Amino acid sequence: MRVAEQADKQQAVMILTQAFDQNKSVNFVVKQDDHRVDRIRQLMEYSFDYCKEFGEVYMSDDGRAFALVLFPEKKKASLKSMMWDAKLASNVIGLTRVMQVLNRETLIKKNHPRKPITYLWFIGVDPRLQGKGVGSKLLKTVIEMSERKERPIYLETSVDKNLPWYKSFGFEIYKTIDLTYELFLLRRVVSHPELTVQQTMSS
Repeated sequence: MRVAEQADKQQAVMILTQAFDQNKSVNFVVKQDDHRVDRIRQLMEYSFDYCKEFGEVYMSDDGRAFALVLFPEKKKASLKSMMWDAKLASNVIGLTRVMQVLNRETLIKKNHPRKPITYLWFIGVDPRLQGKGVGSKLLKTVIEMSERKERPIYLETSVDKNLPWYKSFGFEIYKTIDLTYELFLLRRVVSHPELTVQQTMSS
């Protein structure tokens, strides 16, 4: 696993577009028309750029899996970010649907703590390699980074079958939002193994 560079953007966008093609949450954000797949591609381009600017992008060594991580407190408005947002609104969401999508984001963010967190925006694997442990290795990388920085990890998923996988890595469902689909909000708190050892010794 390694940190992705700008040169890896095209590969990341291709993999994530394939991985999230049928995702309910992504398709809620993306305008549903004949250009749907291209709109998903543009969403992934936006997300990659945003995470490179205000977070980190991790990838498997073979370039078949990517994790887009955002550090929300680092987000700052700039001419560049405002241009990205405007392009997202017009080319991906559709101007008539912007408020609907913004309301969704508000519902999610109001359930995040004020302290610094790791927001796992997207994690996706080449569909041909799913179930082979590639995504698990990538998620472990994100967890290890967050543990070092003492940041809890927050994410959401609309895919029921992914819940046991996340739970196996210590994530818990702390809220469910009813949109036109069910969105599960998950978090993983920072573990302190040294405290566990001390508690055991003193008990």
